[in-house]
Amino acid sequence: MTAFLISAAVLLLLAVAIVVRPLLRVGSGSGVAREKANLEIYRDQVAEIENDLKSGVLGTEQFDQAKADLERRVLEEAARPAEAVTEGRRGRATPIAVGVLIPVTAVLLYLQFGTLEGLTVSKHAAGDVSSITAGHFQEMTEKLAARMRDNPNDAEGWMMLGRAYRAMERFEEAVGALRKAVALAPDNADLLADLAEALALKNGRTLAGEPTKLLDRALKLDPDNDKILALSGSAAFERKDYRAAIRHWEALLKHPGVSGELAQALRGGIAEARSLSTGKKAVAATSATGRISGTVRLDAALRAQAAPEDTVFVYARAAQGPRMPLAIVKAQVKDLPYNFLLDDSMAMMPEMKLSAFEEVIVGARVSKSGGAKPVAGDLEGTSATARPGAKGVTVTINQVVR
Repeated sequence: MTAFLISAAVLLLLAVAIVVRPLLRVGSGSGVAREKANLEIYRDQVAEIENDLKSGVLGTEQFDQAKADLERRVLEEAARPAEAVTEGRRGRATPIAVGVLIPVTAVLLYLQFGTLEGLTVSKHAAGDVSSITAGHFQEMTEKLAARMRDNPNDAEGWMMLGRAYRAMERFEEAVGALRKAVALAPDNADLLADLAEALALKNGRTLAGEPTKLLDRALKLDPDNDKILALSGSAAFERKDYRAAIRHWEALLKHPGVSGELAQALRGGIAEARSLSTGKKAVAATSATGRISGTVRLDAALRAQAAPEDTVFVYARAAQGPRMPLAIVKAQVKDLPYNFLLDDSMAMMPEMKLSAFEEVIVGARVSKSGGAKPVAGDLEGTSATARPGAKGVTVTINQVVR
């Protein structure tokens, strides 16, 4: 707090100096300038009548009278010191008043609209978003849902709520919220893409029908949008319009922000679409690199925390890059140890599949709620990094989600 007050005082003094200094100069110099001007005029006029006297234009008596008149006027000007001083004081009064009012006004405004408690708050780092638990996220989502019931015309609020439901795998509710957002902002391309994605997830991961129509609208509004291009390519691939899929994905691949694993995945999808469109076998993808297999086990120390009917999700994701599952399968705790097989046929999008990535991680999670989104109390475990095509990958569920 001391440092803040010192800094504030220095800044106020600097502001006062910048504002007041020119005003002081103007006030203090005006009286002196007027006196100098009067003296110069007097000297010039005296010199002029002296020349008239020498040239004979004025006689001695007339000269004396004229000089007496000049002296009288100069004395009359000199006899007005009080007025001159008053003007000078007025000139100084203005900058002095400004100098006082600036800091006083600043302090009063802070006391009125600021908060002194803010000066004593201890320093701390910004909150780490990763520290938000699934329970906290769900609580915030429910609060947002309650707020939206009182503010049904807030398109941005419905968008946020829909995305939150999407992250929680509550696709039915995500679709409902995003439909309300689209109704309020029908020309928002991002919203149309979000709704298309939520509908696809709700309807078994298919973009056919309404999702495709929404993507077509979105593409006309924003033809360079990354997400819209990716989903439009997937929709085209799904309906076997491979040329359109290639066109969309190639356009996305040219964007400067697309690189690394995502670029590799797009190239894999383009290669497969091109091979299917020409009838030639794709060289890049084979059955060996498009699958991974192994065993999932539950640590003995956690068996008491899992019920036989609890759902177990087994999934593969890229070791580096997007967190979206490349393939996923469901089982139950009673099936453990479970021999899994994940392959390209389980991919949500053709460009996001096992064979498109060099290294993957296999994870397994016991879901207490039955949902795919982790929540506190779930049990989970992951494998070491493996290459697609690997066999005998071991996953041990040995951690509790906090």
